[in-house]
Amino acid sequence: MSKNRVSRRQFLNYTLTGVGGFMAAGMLMPMVRFAVDPVLQAAGESDFIPTKQKVAEVTETPTRVDYTFEQQDAWYTSEVTGTAWVYKDEKGEIVALSPVCKHLGCVVDWNTDKSNPDHFYCPCHGGLYTKDGTNVPGTPPAAPLDVYPYTEKDGFLYLGKAEPRKEA
Repeated sequence: MSKNRVSRRQFLNYTLTGVGGFMAAGMLMPMVRFAVDPVLQAAGESDFIPTKQKVAEVTETPTRVDYTFEQQDAWYTSEVTGTAWVYKDEKGEIVALSPVCKHLGCVVDWNTDKSNPDHFYCPCHGGLYTKDGTNVPGTPPAAPLDVYPYTEKDGFLYLGKAEPRKEA
């Protein structure tokens, strides 16, 4: 037996504090798990997204390539459609350009402006880009189109996340 006796009031305080702590932990743990769970999920995915475009079929004319991928935002998963303009340059290298205009984010099209053939044209404010994605001076865009890194796997084109031009 201990020399320090616990009074009834101290015993009741210790008991209620312990029970209250267990109850609070029981309520808080699911909330903490709910908040932290998406961060702890292992993605295990590649940074490159597959497209249906065969690398052997890429020509020197820019072609619109649409691709879909699943995007997860915390607990909500949605299917997103992306687009790229893909062609082979004079060296035979694949070039994949973002269709998003650097002026206000409109979507550019290839060869749709009759007065400027063989250019990417932004219909929102008349922005022009050359075939390699460089902005034409005197038009609204202040920067060239972003470029997608790419890789080839099983003969198909895989695109990464669009990046700004390094030489710009």
